[in-house]
Amino acid sequence: MSWFTDVQILSLVFLVSLVLVGLIRRLVAKETLPLPPGPLRFPIVGNALSMDKAEPWNTYIAWGVKYGDIFSIRLFNQDVIVINSEEIAKDLLEKRSSNYSDRPFLPTLKPFGWDLNFAFTPYGNEWRLARRFFHQSFRAEAAPNFHPVQMRKAILMLHALLETPQNFVDHLTGFSASIVMSTTFDYDTKPRNDPALDILDKALLGLRYMSPEATVLLSAFPFLMRLPGWFPGAGVSRAAASSLKYVMESIEKPLQYVQKRIETGTGEPCLVSDLMKRKEYQDETRRDEVDRAIKQASWTAFVGGSETTSSVLMNFVLAMVLYPHVQERAYAEIKAAIGTSRLPNHNDRPFLPYIEAIVRESMRWLPIVPLGVAHAATNSDIYQGYHIPKGATVVANTWAMTRNEAIYAKASEFIPERFLDEKGQLLVADSPSYAFGFGRRICPGRYVAEGSVWACVALILTVFEISKAKDAHGDDIHFVPTFTVGLTRHPNTFPCSFTPRAGMNSDRLAQLIAESDPN
Repeated sequence: MSWFTDVQILSLVFLVSLVLVGLIRRLVAKETLPLPPGPLRFPIVGNALSMDKAEPWNTYIAWGVKYGDIFSIRLFNQDVIVINSEEIAKDLLEKRSSNYSDRPFLPTLKPFGWDLNFAFTPYGNEWRLARRFFHQSFRAEAAPNFHPVQMRKAILMLHALLETPQNFVDHLTGFSASIVMSTTFDYDTKPRNDPALDILDKALLGLRYMSPEATVLLSAFPFLMRLPGWFPGAGVSRAAASSLKYVMESIEKPLQYVQKRIETGTGEPCLVSDLMKRKEYQDETRRDEVDRAIKQASWTAFVGGSETTSSVLMNFVLAMVLYPHVQERAYAEIKAAIGTSRLPNHNDRPFLPYIEAIVRESMRWLPIVPLGVAHAATNSDIYQGYHIPKGATVVANTWAMTRNEAIYAKASEFIPERFLDEKGQLLVADSPSYAFGFGRRICPGRYVAEGSVWACVALILTVFEISKAKDAHGDDIHFVPTFTVGLTRHPNTFPCSFTPRAGMNSDRLAQLIAESDPN
């Protein structure tokens, strides 16, 4: 007895034929459709010599004006798709995240030790495990758990600023790192010259080599990474050896510290201790895999939490120096909402919309990762009639998105009011999403990071007035800001003054702390 009638068989053959024809047409289209338009490519080097190496995002903006919000370039042997539009970035990196969640190969990643940062890990099981470990502690629902330590560390920072305001950069970076060290490793950093933070500073020098633009030559000529350190021009090899040394120190020593506290029963709960205890219940065959995931989750928290938070805070201080009227309105809001008898805390956050707007504008005004972390196309794709080849690097130009005059009028200026309506209330519930990336690779620690920035901004504005530093004659010291070069970007040290508000001193601060809610 036949299971199918002739009509059913013919129908099935017809449907299969349609599917095959569609697939063939799609494959042919991918081969015949053009890449997104872009600048003229030169033989061998492509567009590698045509861009501003220090600030490639500005070159991408200029090219975008001519070729559109999505265009293509070639860096030696690598196709790069550049996106200057938030809408297009969301279309590809979020709505088609299954195809754009991978990372491009970086020849510097493993030699520099940065493969321990799962932000750069290729999309797959290794990344999923490390991210799951990280997410368990830093997810949105867990963010309130960090409020007490954020406030405690912010208050310590206020004391440090009262004592040595000229060292404000050290105090801001110390605040950022101390929160992560406490929550990740149950480690309280020293107020000054903490060895763990000194090692981290040296390890972070490798960040400048963690982008496609910075590694274009090394990608095209991998043998350059293998040149011995003594060879003339082998600066990258020497930098890699130094970076690897400090990366390993910055993760191994904190892990040993946690393990010792677990063994002696003196430790408090933290990300690493929780993961180490859970490891005991893992199958023996997965121990190495879990050990690596613990290192990746903890080192990513250490690096990401300290570097990004301190960079946003440097933007904030620079903005207060250049736009003094902003802090005047902010302080007026604080006085009106909570008075002058205590310090703000996270419970006050909904009632301080202008402070919230300052935090958001500090992230938008000078994005700390101007090109984000590059994505890669897992398979070929078609978008707006253009072919995006398999393996292409996809760069979301965050800097261009923040300079979109149709959304942000006077985009180069610091204007927190752009996030408020005519009644002074926040226009949207969340910060600009592009500040933290896109799709499945969006920063999983963003809610905790925002809480740290908010605590620091609110408390500094309550206690200090920030202004330009003065010279020996009492005149303002004028300066042109300069910025770090690399994957991340923040202001270099600049002259400024932290002046305690009227009546503010160590005794008054202690009184405010005593009257304040510790959360």
